[in-house]
Amino acid sequence: MNGVFQHSRCLTVATSLLLVILSGCGERSETSARLQDEAPAGVSGTFSIVAVDPNTGVCGAAVASKYPAVGKVVPYVRAGVGAFCTQHWHNPKWGERALNLLAQGQLPEAVLSELLRDDPQKDKRQLAIIDMSGRAANRNPANADPSGIWWGAASGRYYACQGNTLTGCEVVYAMARAYERTQGSLADRLMAALVAGDKAGGDHRGRLAAGMRVAKKGVEGYWLELYVDKSDDAVTELAKEYAALEHQAKGASPGSEQP
Repeated sequence: MNGVFQHSRCLTVATSLLLVILSGCGERSETSARLQDEAPAGVSGTFSIVAVDPNTGVCGAAVASKYPAVGKVVPYVRAGVGAFCTQHWHNPKWGERALNLLAQGQLPEAVLSELLRDDPQKDKRQLAIIDMSGRAANRNPANADPSGIWWGAASGRYYACQGNTLTGCEVVYAMARAYERTQGSLADRLMAALVAGDKAGGDHRGRLAAGMRVAKKGVEGYWLELYVDKSDDAVTELAKEYAALEHQAKGASPGSEQP
């Protein structure tokens, strides 16, 4: 992907902001699970990343958007299984279903096929999924709304980035570059990718919400979750909250970029 990385002009700012990496949110509560199941479908212009670390058994996803409380309706992760994002015309009911199919041993491509098979809005969906082996699959909308302007995806070793209603392709490319070049834990790298996408332009409609969910094998529920549901600068606020917290998901030297 060396050719696409030339567009990420703000990585230095992104990774310095990323001296921000988060502390404990522990297990997902019953209330949180119920609210997730009841979350309504909608249209979320979004940029996100899903990723896994097969060596540590950690998986996670991070997202930002002009859509309110986007961190609670787009990303889904499960320890020992993988991560999934449903966006543009998002469908929160697919979150647990996608992870269930993945847990049954279906390949990411097969999971997306199953979700979309009888879906009348299949051409409005943008989906991303990754299993604990690092096998990833993306589905971009074929008929995005007029506000879409630009949508697309990029994947690499153990991660996939995707977005719609973006200022341009440099948003996804900056995210991929930041994830690949940032040292530290998976959570550190997720945060770096989100900051890089935001600094590269993000959602062309503006900023409002951001979130991160991380799961670890052997830990019940979410190992770490952090949300900014409404803010004029949601990603920066999320990064600051992440930096201020103490959590085992954070790396020993977060935010440092490899040469």
